[in-house]
Amino acid sequence: MVPGDAGQARRPIAAVVFAMIADQGFLDLGDVRLEYRMIGPRPEAAPTIVLLHEGLGAVAGWGSFADALCSATGAGVLAYSRAGYGRSSLSQLPRPTSFMHDEACHVLPRVLDAAGFRRGLLVGHSDGASIAAIYAGSIQDHRVRGLALIAPHFITEDMGIAEIARAKAAFEAGPLRAKLARLHASPDNAFYSWCGPWLDPEFRNWDIRDALAHIRVPILIVQGEDDQYGTRRQIEVAQQECYCPVEVALLPNTRHAPHREATQATLRAIADFANHLLRDHHEGDLAAHAAE
Repeated sequence: MVPGDAGQARRPIAAVVFAMIADQGFLDLGDVRLEYRMIGPRPEAAPTIVLLHEGLGAVAGWGSFADALCSATGAGVLAYSRAGYGRSSLSQLPRPTSFMHDEACHVLPRVLDAAGFRRGLLVGHSDGASIAAIYAGSIQDHRVRGLALIAPHFITEDMGIAEIARAKAAFEAGPLRAKLARLHASPDNAFYSWCGPWLDPEFRNWDIRDALAHIRVPILIVQGEDDQYGTRRQIEVAQQECYCPVEVALLPNTRHAPHREATQATLRAIADFANHLLRDHHEGDLAAHAAE
C-alpha cells in the first residue's frame, strides 16, 4: 500500500452547501482557483456528470464531447481544470507521487461541494479516471452513482512509463510545448505536473487496487485496443479487484483518447451507461434520494 492509499482514507463526505453556478468561470477553493465549464441543467434541476481530464488535459480539451454527452443524457455536465492546467492556478512543483490521491481525497470533494453537486456520475480520462476511482473507493459519497473510466490507470506498466519518457523528450524538443500552449496558461507547469511524478522512480510502486476493492457503484471502462499508455491488464485488474459491476467497452483501432479518436462509440457507451443508471434505475432522481 502506497502513502495516501485509499484504504487508509475512506471517510464520509461533509454536508454540502448548494451553490448556483454560472456557465463558466472559476471555483474559488481558498488555496486555488480552478476554471470550470457547466453545460446544460444545473445540479438542483438534474443529475450532473463531472468530467475529470487526463494528465495533460483541461476544460477546453473535452471539446464538443462534453456538449454531446449533455445532449445524449439530459444531465448537466461539469468540466474543471485541476491546478496547473488550463487557466487554473499553477500547481507547486515538484508534485509528489501521491498527487492523484491528493486530488481525489482533498481537492475533488471541495470541487463537488463548490459546484453544488447533488447526484450523478464521475467520468474521468487517464489520470482523471484514476482520480475518480480513488475518490469512489475512499470517500463515502452517496451522491456519486457510477463511474465511467476512459483509459484508466490502476497500476503502472513499463510501456506506459516509456511512452511518458518519449513525451518528455518531445516536449523539451519544442513542438509539444507549442501544442500545449493552446490549452494551458503555463504549458511547462502543466507538463511537469504530469510527467514529474510519473517518471519518479518511486512511482513504480503506485497501485490503487485497494481503492478498487472499496468501490460500491457500477463502473464502465472504455479503453482503446491500441492504447499506448496501458494494456488490457488495467481492465483485468478492475475485474479482479472490484466487487461492484464492471462493464467494458474495448474499442478497435483506438489509442489512449477514445473520446477523441472514436467519439461516437465512446459517447454511445457512456451515454447508455449513464442513462441506464440515472433513468432506468432512477439513480438520478433528486427528489427520491434527497434524504441521503
